[in-house]
Amino acid sequence: MANISQAATLKVCYDQWVPMTIFPSEGSTARGVVIDMLHQIYTAKGYTLEYYEVPLARGLSMVKDGLCDMLPEYVFSWSAENDFVYADEKTFAYTTAFVVRKHDPWHYNGIQSMQGKRIATGPGWDYSSASVEYQKYIDDPRNSRFIEVISGYDDVVDRIFTMIKEGRVDLYADNELVLQYALNRLGMNDDLKIVRPGLEKKLVERAIFSKKIPTKKRQKLIRIWDEGRLSMKGAQEKFYLDKYGVTFQE
Repeated sequence: MANISQAATLKVCYDQWVPMTIFPSEGSTARGVVIDMLHQIYTAKGYTLEYYEVPLARGLSMVKDGLCDMLPEYVFSWSAENDFVYADEKTFAYTTAFVVRKHDPWHYNGIQSMQGKRIATGPGWDYSSASVEYQKYIDDPRNSRFIEVISGYDDVVDRIFTMIKEGRVDLYADNELVLQYALNRLGMNDDLKIVRPGLEKKLVERAIFSKKIPTKKRQKLIRIWDEGRLSMKGAQEKFYLDKYGVTFQE
């Protein structure tokens, strides 16, 4: 019985990326758009889900080491295929934007427009699917004094917004839905603003699965995800987006 139970349990690591993925709290059990969708897909196939709410870098490490079976959203990168196996069906493809101080006239116009700007990001975050050049700029040691890597458990985006407001960093790029949601939730519309356009391409996110899972079992998990995510296009996807007040356009 123990073996049967273990075989039907899916260990899911995820980070806080409101409203797409949310850590539950005393005041709310909500887990976000993506986790709700994932829950429906796998419970319909008889799985019990165990959630591990961790920072992204920790979640990636846990999936790599086999401590978690999967993580539902990570940017697609060819180099990351050495550590994980990606699902074929994307979770979402997000339009990006920037956040700056309210009266800052700055606009993104390629890498040259980043010169002299203090940029916030997080550990393990990868923008290469949206802009290879932007990611190279962040990774370049020559720019390190202008790059602020903010780590933490569940409030990284909130702290970045506060740092921009206080003038400690100048700008931050992310999924436009996440930025707008945070701006409204934090009540900072009088202090900060969203700047469009963002990076050159959309931020493509896919589920990743551990290479520590036996191949046959992993292939089954990926097939369930791909077929389930594809079947949610349309009314079911809109249901979950509406639940969190999100207007999404791919």
